[in-house]
Amino acid sequence: MIQHPAFRVEPWALHEIGMNLDVLAQSESLFALSNGHIGIRANLDEGEPHGLPGTYLNGFYELRALPLAESQFGTPESSQTLVNVTNGKLIRLLVDDEPFDVRYGALKLHDRLLDLRAGTLTRIAEWTSPAGRTVRVTSRRVVSFTHRSIVGISYELEPLDGPANIVVQSELVANEQLPSSAGDPRVAGPLEAPLQSEEHLSRETEALLIHRTRHSGLHMAAAMDHVVSGNARVRITTETSPDSARVVVTGVLEPGQRLRLVKLVAYGWSLERTVPALRDQVAAALAAARETGWEGLLADQRRYLDDFWGRADVELTGDSELQQAVRFALFHLLQAGARAERRAIPAKGLTGTGYDGHSFWDTEAFILPVLTCTVPRAAADALSWRHSTLPAAQKRARDLGLAGAAFPWRTIHGEECSGYWPAGTAAFHINADIADAVTRHVKATGDEAFERDIGVDILVQTARLWRSLGHHDLRGRFRIDGVTGPDEYSAIADNNVYTNLMAARNFIGAAAICERHHERARELGVTSEEMADWRAAADRIFIPYDQRIGVHAQAESFTDHEIWDFAATKPDQYPLMLHFPYFDLYRKQVVKQPDLVLAMQFCGDAFTDEQKARNFDYYERITVRDSSLAACTQAVIAAEVGHLRLALDYAAEAALMDLQDLEHNARDGLHIAALAGTWIALVNGLGGMRDHGGVLSFAPRLPDGLTSLAFSILRRGLCLRVEVSARAATYRLTRGSGALQLFHHGEAVTVSDSGPIERPIPPLVSREPPPQPPGREPRRRSPGGLPR
Repeated sequence: MIQHPAFRVEPWALHEIGMNLDVLAQSESLFALSNGHIGIRANLDEGEPHGLPGTYLNGFYELRALPLAESQFGTPESSQTLVNVTNGKLIRLLVDDEPFDVRYGALKLHDRLLDLRAGTLTRIAEWTSPAGRTVRVTSRRVVSFTHRSIVGISYELEPLDGPANIVVQSELVANEQLPSSAGDPRVAGPLEAPLQSEEHLSRETEALLIHRTRHSGLHMAAAMDHVVSGNARVRITTETSPDSARVVVTGVLEPGQRLRLVKLVAYGWSLERTVPALRDQVAAALAAARETGWEGLLADQRRYLDDFWGRADVELTGDSELQQAVRFALFHLLQAGARAERRAIPAKGLTGTGYDGHSFWDTEAFILPVLTCTVPRAAADALSWRHSTLPAAQKRARDLGLAGAAFPWRTIHGEECSGYWPAGTAAFHINADIADAVTRHVKATGDEAFERDIGVDILVQTARLWRSLGHHDLRGRFRIDGVTGPDEYSAIADNNVYTNLMAARNFIGAAAICERHHERARELGVTSEEMADWRAAADRIFIPYDQRIGVHAQAESFTDHEIWDFAATKPDQYPLMLHFPYFDLYRKQVVKQPDLVLAMQFCGDAFTDEQKARNFDYYERITVRDSSLAACTQAVIAAEVGHLRLALDYAAEAALMDLQDLEHNARDGLHIAALAGTWIALVNGLGGMRDHGGVLSFAPRLPDGLTSLAFSILRRGLCLRVEVSARAATYRLTRGSGALQLFHHGEAVTVSDSGPIERPIPPLVSREPPPQPPGREPRRRSPGGLPR
């Protein structure tokens, strides 16, 4: 996408010049706006043409049956699907009775700009109708970070070559017709008319629609109001029906005259509140937005983002494309979680319906590490949502014959939505991922109230799950058999290294948190004997190691399997899961996404430097990266073991995952975890940041092609800025007062508000980079940032 001639490389914007219908669906995802509560795809104001219409409310779903050819005990009977709710973006235009449609007449100018500092999407179009009248349309959208329920649109119209009879129709439309799915399991199937009308009202320039889902029983309200201004006389009428509302502005514009329509749309939804309460909720949101005004909304948005960029920006020199991409990634990451407020962060955010709008382990393993360091309140909200689903997770564990809590592999509301148990139910590592995210958040923020109220429950119940899932064998080793690790091409394996190491960390963290919060632990029935049992299991956890070849087996006996025939695999047969049966994948050495390598990132203190180098070399040769989560993990360990150019290549792949549509499914929404992986690849990879056991350390190094890297992280009320050049790293506090203990390439350093500290970067021991499977090599970055 970004290499498309219509897209420009700019440091603080995504800029499209011209209208390109061949990538319309992808651009709708790229230019999407969200605040974590509301999400709107970048569909054209007039609604058509479109790739995938989309307006979403976080957590608003419909139930969908999961029919099975044969019933299986413990398999979910229904799934949850994100609903395309009432569309409030629509503003249709007729010029002398000709509908504005970019497919007809002559489109002389079309320019769209996503401003990453202003948080707005601006569109400018100059169009000549089939009848020969030329007009300029300028629209700007904002999904407010400060007014959580509000979408604002400014729509300006000006004739350029003569008087024009104009009709502007501002609409709310429910139950839009959606395109059919393409047979890809990552793509959601469309729901047919999921919304049932409950109420529709209009008055002057206002209109309201209230609907209810047919099966999940959720209510939602959408209301709109308008401010019409300009130097032309116009007439305004309003009408509603069960699934639509329309405010119509008609008049005649002379050249030099302009019509401006400011549209405010408010959304609300609830499972419990009544229709009158929802009606009042959106009315109040509209009243507050009217009081703030359009310019006030823009000013508030800019202030919010100025504060965010002041602590979250990643700056680099030497690769302008990568600079743009990392800011694009951070902006969409913020949009996904900023105002989610105790709702899930879906794998696609609120940019599309890919994966049915479900949240996976991606949230805790990839997204929350970044939010904890940049927007910790959003991370706390996401973990609070997980805590709210604890009753469902405990019920799921009981259904599976286990103790504690078994959090779902994929969900919106908290119930398991995966009907394929080898990749879903058996991927128990999600429970340790959640526990680890809690522990990391507490260590980074020092939030004792969060630890007591949220953390104790989660760590205790997940530790109980692991204790019931595993067992001590005859040699005293604690085994966890029959599970699926992060690599979904190796299901139902015994003693997956990542799972076992994370479970051991879960045990240790649970015992420690119970010691710090005795009263809460007692309320949960935790005894000193149970804590001792957890510690014993952690001490005796079984970590497979293949002595013959000197590497850790991803799971027990994995290195005994036959290696996949990469030479016989055609380039168009990737991703493998769409062209080969899972049966064949499961019994071969082929890795969809790094598994053992991820274990070395998360639990690096469990491996020696030599083990990391040998393990990385071995698994690099069999990892095909059929997952968008792969590149950032490979970037982190590539940098740690000394393959800096390879690390940069992988960092760029993570950063450009959606901008270049590398997975060929950006049309269905952005890969939010991969976007978070851009930060991970640069900060944890090239910046060398680690946080093992609460000890913050850095081992920064830059590859050829980058001349500097700078980033900031929040740590217990302090903001630490790290500036890296080829020869040295500088550490300074930019917010807060106090001191921060850290390590620089193994040297203890204390950074305080008295001034920056600079340390030299030691020379690197060069290594020969390992090969990748044929045809699966990352594209090489050349000086200046262009792929070779």
